[in-house]
Amino acid sequence: MTAYVVFVRNEVTDAEEMKKYQAKAPLAREGRTLKPLAFYGAVETLEGQAVEGAVILEFPDVAEAHAWYDSPAYQDALQHRLKGADYRVFVIEGLPG
Repeated sequence: MTAYVVFVRNEVTDAEEMKKYQAKAPLAREGRTLKPLAFYGAVETLEGQAVEGAVILEFPDVAEAHAWYDSPAYQDALQHRLKGADYRVFVIEGLPG
């Protein structure tokens, strides 16, 4: 079943760390089956606290999403995102096709 990893950025706290993350994170996509569906486009908050931005990535299934997230390449990038901004990130299964 298709899975989606959703990133919700609340606030950048260290722009230099985010630059490091932005340079490293794309390397984790190499050889992976994922499709960006939304990538920091215009966002309008309809309910709750406003967010700075969001990303939605589509994967063939939850296992592929975890393989990407847990990969050494993404974990290397992740350390910089954790130091550079406040995010909520989750994986959600899609509906059966």
